[in-house]
Amino acid sequence: MKRSLALLSAAVIMMVGLNVSAGSGQPTLGKTNYVVIGAFSVPKNAIEFTEMAKQNHLDAHFSINPGRKLFYVFVMHTDNIEAAIVEAKKLRKETSYFDTWVYSGTLDEDEPKGKDINPITREQLSHVNPADKKETIVLASTGNIPVIEPIKTTSVEKANSEIVTAPEGSKPFYFKIESVGKQIGGDVDVLDLDKANRKLAAYRGNETVNLKPFNQSGNISLVCEVFGYRKVQQSINFNAPQNTEGVAIDEDNKITVSFELVRLKKGDVAVMYNVYFFKDAAIMRPESKYEVTSLLEMLEENPNYKIKIHGHTNGNAHGKIISMGESKNFFALTDTKTGFGSAKKLSEERARVIQNYLIEQGINPSRMQIKAWGGKHPIYEKDSQQARANVRVEIEILED
Repeated sequence: MKRSLALLSAAVIMMVGLNVSAGSGQPTLGKTNYVVIGAFSVPKNAIEFTEMAKQNHLDAHFSINPGRKLFYVFVMHTDNIEAAIVEAKKLRKETSYFDTWVYSGTLDEDEPKGKDINPITREQLSHVNPADKKETIVLASTGNIPVIEPIKTTSVEKANSEIVTAPEGSKPFYFKIESVGKQIGGDVDVLDLDKANRKLAAYRGNETVNLKPFNQSGNISLVCEVFGYRKVQQSINFNAPQNTEGVAIDEDNKITVSFELVRLKKGDVAVMYNVYFFKDAAIMRPESKYEVTSLLEMLEENPNYKIKIHGHTNGNAHGKIISMGESKNFFALTDTKTGFGSAKKLSEERARVIQNYLIEQGINPSRMQIKAWGGKHPIYEKDSQQARANVRVEIEILED
């Protein structure tokens, strides 16, 4: 898991007025200046926050900053630091993103170099506090677009003099995620059992987090779904967690809930929820790296695995298909070629680009098959709010 943990240590970034490389439509992630409006420790929170920003008419994206071990959200990408400072000040003054700052340096690299800058004082920020440490992401009642709900907090003084905030009435939880004695990087979703399993929040596993009371009854469900493993779900009562078998409470009242994950078995099908493609393209977006890396590690860990990669689109219309060029850049719209074809053809090329990535990493082609479905098996109606979920890749385990 070493490689995936490095990729998961990231930063969420949202972008307004995104500058792109000539003709690519893809932000160039290198030494530059980013106007950042948020940072998250949980990948799912980063993804949902990005979608919310897009609904607010922002050209939102996120990328990886392993140095901070966060997902950053940027709204401008420019070589001109003065332009970035001006935009950051504007966002602070005219929008709800009043903590906007500028990151000057490199992103999406194993060893990024750069600094976070307060646009008002122009001083370097020593700390970047992830939003999901002090706020709760909840789903809006109008659909699947998350909103940030401020919560009352109390200050807690840590030994290192850093001030952290905890929700009023909260309890410390530790979600222990393991597989055969090995710690696994992943997240835990909290669902409200009183409201038809509505998702309330997502928390990082294997670290202490503060959960606030979500409802009066205290009945919640905890879901741990890590790609490459079978989903584990268990219900507890927040008000009386000690009544749930397997839950441990230590002398500091920290509540430990254990999730023992089991690798996928023959016949299982897993959706790659965190693999995204550029529009009309069989090229993955950069944020897809950590999940395809998880698939790679799964195949490396067990040489007996054989898989079928299923590609799906939203609808069956013919159209433009953008494919990789000779440079084999799996995560950027550079050196591309453009053709025309069916939705089934696009779904095939998207499945195949994952296969080719795995081959490039040393996986034998004989262990993988491709199945293209086009839009024949949608999850939602193609014109619904959730239609983007129809564009997906599924991994079927043929042999284990």
